[in-house]
Amino acid sequence: MKQHRDYLPRLTDRLLASLLEEFPALMVIGPRAAGKTTTARRLCRTALSADRPEQASALRAGPDAVLATMGKPLLIDEWQLVPDVLSAVKRAVDDDDSPGQFILTGSARSDALAEGWPATGRVIRVRHWGLSRRELTGDIAAPSFFDLLFAGDAASIRPSDSAPSLRDYIRFSLSSGFPAIARTQSDATRKRWLESYVDQLITRDAALLGEVRDAALLRRYFRALAANTAGIPEHKTVYDAAGISRMTALAYDAVLELVMATEQVPAWTSGHLGRIAHAPKRYLVEPALLVPLLGVDERALLRDGDLLGRLLDTFVVAQLRPELEVAEQSVRLYHLRHDGGRHEIDLLAEAPDGRVVAFEIKASATIDVHDARHLAWLRDQLGDAFVAGVVFHTGPLAYSLGERIVALPIGCIWDRGPAT
Repeated sequence: MKQHRDYLPRLTDRLLASLLEEFPALMVIGPRAAGKTTTARRLCRTALSADRPEQASALRAGPDAVLATMGKPLLIDEWQLVPDVLSAVKRAVDDDDSPGQFILTGSARSDALAEGWPATGRVIRVRHWGLSRRELTGDIAAPSFFDLLFAGDAASIRPSDSAPSLRDYIRFSLSSGFPAIARTQSDATRKRWLESYVDQLITRDAALLGEVRDAALLRRYFRALAANTAGIPEHKTVYDAAGISRMTALAYDAVLELVMATEQVPAWTSGHLGRIAHAPKRYLVEPALLVPLLGVDERALLRDGDLLGRLLDTFVVAQLRPELEVAEQSVRLYHLRHDGGRHEIDLLAEAPDGRVVAFEIKASATIDVHDARHLAWLRDQLGDAFVAGVVFHTGPLAYSLGERIVALPIGCIWDRGPAT
């Protein structure tokens, strides 16, 4: 295993290693610059990169022969630049299904370019997100936050002695999870890097998908989505704000989701509740992109309560995504809006057996039972299927808000003190 100086252990390290012991081929997908290649390279004996002309030429000329001569596990980076290599991996796995042969990494647009997707049933996909706060603090050995909640341990979760403040959470959110800049102390350096990142997404990555003819329009739409992150706006409101048509907006939605810059969290549906809104909740995948897209900083956020709430909601989801990937169960995230907005729940996590954990996210350090009223309503509707409700807040304390409902500092996602 190749070592990298200053490598921060990732939550997916153990998952990838264990899957590689069971399956012949893995594909690591995630946003550009999230550290996919660096993480995968540590697990591989040899590597090929299709963005190197000489290696790409060899792969185009004879992918089967090249793969056969390389030591295993073999990393194939930027594989989408030579799409035929995926079929070669399929053939290799069909001939020999021994575990631990290949890891593929590359652009998030890979799925759109792989005609017919020949790797179905042969390649296991793993999502690899930007650095979470848990990874930055080095505490990757603890169980997934979702495993604790679905085990019924919400009441035992306690914050550490160094719970962050509201300003800390803003700083964490704007620092970004991109490994290249996550630890830099210079706001100016970080801002310049993030501006360059957005430029590359718009002018290169999105354009390569063939759906973007006007980068300025895409930037305006991306900005409108950023202003509504963590919201459920009428789609027309967003594309009117950008000055584009509905059809153009739909194409841009697909592009931004393919490059994993935005994500739609679907509405949760239940036959028990009725009158549930079905519109998705839209998120920036990386909250720090608010800096280049909207020009915000800490002072601007403290003056704008609505945008501050959206930032914290977006930040919490960015911390929960890596926890989802390493949870023992296949948990999925939703949101809930019921009876025309009479009951709204920011996030709802559902396990395969139908059990539910629900979350509210508040930009406040003082929480009471009124802030948990929607969670209490859902608990009463679902009965035993409701495992726990959590009201995340920016204060330092954890405490009960009623049966199976707790108030927790946001920082408990990654920094938990000993159970009491």
